[in-house]
Amino acid sequence: LKILSETLKQKGIEQTNIIKIDFESLTFYEYRNYRALYKFIMQKAEGLQGKIYILIDEIQEVDGWENAIRSFAVDLDCDIYLTGSNANLLSGELATLLAGRYVELQLYPLSFKEHLDFYEVNLQVKDEVEGAFNDYLKYGGFPGLYQLPADDDMKIQYIKGIYNSVILKDVIQRNNIRDAELLERILTYIMDNIGQIFSAKKITDYLKNQGRKVGTETVYSYINALEEAMILLTARRYDIKGKKVLERNEKYFLADLGIRYATLGYSSNDISQMLENVVHMELLRRGFKVYVGKEGEREVDFVAVKGSEKFYLQVTYLLASEEVVEREYKPLTQIDDNYRKMVISLDKIPRGSVGGIEWMNIIDFLMKNAPVS
Repeated sequence: LKILSETLKQKGIEQTNIIKIDFESLTFYEYRNYRALYKFIMQKAEGLQGKIYILIDEIQEVDGWENAIRSFAVDLDCDIYLTGSNANLLSGELATLLAGRYVELQLYPLSFKEHLDFYEVNLQVKDEVEGAFNDYLKYGGFPGLYQLPADDDMKIQYIKGIYNSVILKDVIQRNNIRDAELLERILTYIMDNIGQIFSAKKITDYLKNQGRKVGTETVYSYINALEEAMILLTARRYDIKGKKVLERNEKYFLADLGIRYATLGYSSNDISQMLENVVHMELLRRGFKVYVGKEGEREVDFVAVKGSEKFYLQVTYLLASEEVVEREYKPLTQIDDNYRKMVISLDKIPRGSVGGIEWMNIIDFLMKNAPVS
């Protein structure tokens, strides 16, 4: 909201017409009740000319906040901007509390482009950009990391703090989960299998082999809780020929790879999984709905859809042999339509189009503004 406040001032909005409240600060503790909040803002707004801009951070800290917000929309000429933790503000609840009087924006951790900007990386020096990308694969995009020194232990502790806070607040407390250890086992299994298609039954069998008996419905309920907290994001399977979304057997991805590194460590053997996770998140940031494509017995990593726009995407580490080229390109060649098709990898030597299938280096892809151009 600080950036939004500055943007409004740059557009000529008077400072007096911007009412900004951050409920993480004790300065506003006495207004954590909707009646007190309403009275405070109405007093601030008294006598002001023109539209008022109300910016409230961590609105969930206010008891009955929706009553005050609905009233402001009626009693004032105003725009209202709210932020809140998804521990308390889930999409379904917003729809119930505000009855369609809102536009929801989901905020993800930093994109790679934003990561470069935060760390002031010289884009003209390839080694610096590539080094920043390696850090991005390890530590992810939590904005607070850039304020820390270049110390691996400190960064890991910072990410673990976020992880523990989100797990405890957004999942265990909210869903009244009694078996926290089981929840973490499920999440650890998924993190270790990022980008792999599997079902809850497969997780159930894995836990059974570890001596934990649990039903598939329990596993699904735990996964759903992790999704609601935006720790996990799901890519459902899409039958390309039948043009329909398939049930079950999804792929799961992390909202931020830093959680994986802080929990499981880093292994170069997993780099293909990490690249796939990064591309999945980038497609979401660009407004696409993302599916896993099924073409006969073959899989296409991603089918990205936005309105009438669609394209198919394969992600791999390196096209190091003819066997790998065959594996990555063949599923795309079998798709019988005219939508764009692309292979993304970390190869540095440019590759031309093969049978109409384009190739792009993943760093270049992440640094482009357009989705596929």
